Amino acid sequence: MDEPALFSWRNPWLRRSMLSICALIVVSVLVGFVWLPSQHADFTAQGIWSSICRAAGAPSQWGDKQDVPTAGIHTTNVVLNETMGRAGTETAVGRGATLALQCTICHGARGLSQTDAPNLAGQYPEVIIKQLADYRAGDRISAIMQAFALRLSANDVRELAAYYAYLPRMKGAAVDPEPEAPALVRVGDPMRNIAPCGACHGGIDHKLGAPWLDGMSKTYLVAQLTAFASGERKNDSLGQMRNMARRLSPGEIEALAGYYARP
Repeated sequence: MDEPALFSWRNPWLRRSMLSICALIVVSVLVGFVWLPSQHADFTAQGIWSSICRAAGAPSQWGDKQDVPTAGIHTTNVVLNETMGRAGTETAVGRGATLALQCTICHGARGLSQTDAPNLAGQYPEVIIKQLADYRAGDRISAIMQAFALRLSANDVRELAAYYAYLPRMKGAAVDPEPEAPALVRVGDPMRNIAPCGACHGGIDHKLGAPWLDGMSKTYLVAQLTAFASGERKNDSLGQMRNMARRLSPGEIEALAGYYARP
C-alpha cells in the first residue's frame, strides 16, 4: 500500500495537527471572549469589535475629533526635568518652612489642609515648582495663588518645594491601588483611551510632574477634574489631563475623587 502524501488528509500527522490547531483556536476564543471578560465585572461589552480590541489590549479607536489639539497650543512654560524632583538640602527645607508660614491659613500648619485647598505634605517637589511657576505665568488661574506666587523668587519656589516634600504624608495614604479601588485607578479604560490613574499619580508608577493625590479634598478633586474636562484648566502639558478628564462621566469623577479623598 502506498504511503499517504505528506499534505493529504489521509496523513494521520496532518489530521492531528489540524485538529490540534482548531482546538487551540476554539480554546483561545473562549478564554479571550468568554472567560476573561467574565472575570472583569466592571467591563461591559460594546460589540464584537470592542471585544476583539479588549482581548488584544488595544483601544477600539486611538482618538476622536474632540481630543485637545496640541500643535501650536500654549499650555505651560515649564519644562520638567529630573533635577526638579530631587530632595532639597536641610538649609532649603529650613528656609522653606519659614516661607510656608504664609501658606498655613489654606494649606495647614504641616501641609495638611483643613479646608478644600490641596494637601502639600509629602508632595513631589517638581509638582509644587511647576504649579507655582504656572501661577506666576498666568497659565493656572487663582487670584490668591497668582498674587502669592508673583512675590516669590525662583529660589523661594525651590525652598518651598523642598519643605513640603520633606513633610510626612497623611497617615494611611495608600502606596498601591487597593483591590476595591475604581477600575479607572487600577486598569483605566483602554476602550476609551483612559490610562490608569495609578500609572501617573502613584501606586502603579509615578510620572514626573503628576501630583500625589491620596488624602486630597473631594471637593478640590472634583473641581479640578471638572475644570480639566471643560478646558477651563489647561496647564497640563500637551492636553494630557484634559483628554483623560473629558472622557469621564460626572459619576466617574465623583467616584475617583471619593476614592482619593478617603480617610
